[in-house]
Amino acid sequence: MRPTNFTRRILYWLSVAMGLVLAIVPLPEWLSPVRPDLALLAVIYWILTSPRIAGLGYAWLAGLFLDVLHGMTLGQHALGFVLVAFLTHRAQLRMRMFPILHQAGAVMVLLAVYHFVIFWTDGLTGHGYTGWNRWLPVLSGALLWPLIVAAGDTLTRRSR
Repeated sequence: MRPTNFTRRILYWLSVAMGLVLAIVPLPEWLSPVRPDLALLAVIYWILTSPRIAGLGYAWLAGLFLDVLHGMTLGQHALGFVLVAFLTHRAQLRMRMFPILHQAGAVMVLLAVYHFVIFWTDGLTGHGYTGWNRWLPVLSGALLWPLIVAAGDTLTRRSR
């Protein structure tokens, strides 16, 4: 039985909520710079698989929740999430046809755009950090993408 739109919306919000919770869970100091943006990866996944359910408004809300959880400038992550969601919507039909490794490369570009927006808004607000390790989540998110696709596809697969 194929999941209904309501079930997909529940799965969307559960996966994004799990990503938001994991964004604030403390990690060891050596692992913290590599923390992938799981909430954003969930938003990208759902836009690619269910674009009518995962829209720009949901992406903006998820980013706003992340702003509140991190105590950052309100709207900073929301702007990044909406921009990435818009770009993903625009390239959605093409990206779905890519092999998984090419998708991971495209996701890496989307994550780089997101981190550039965060870097830019941090600079505008005087909280700029220019270390090279601020870009490590882009790489870790791209490396994690095949696992996220596998987990998401397992959740939404038709039962026979």
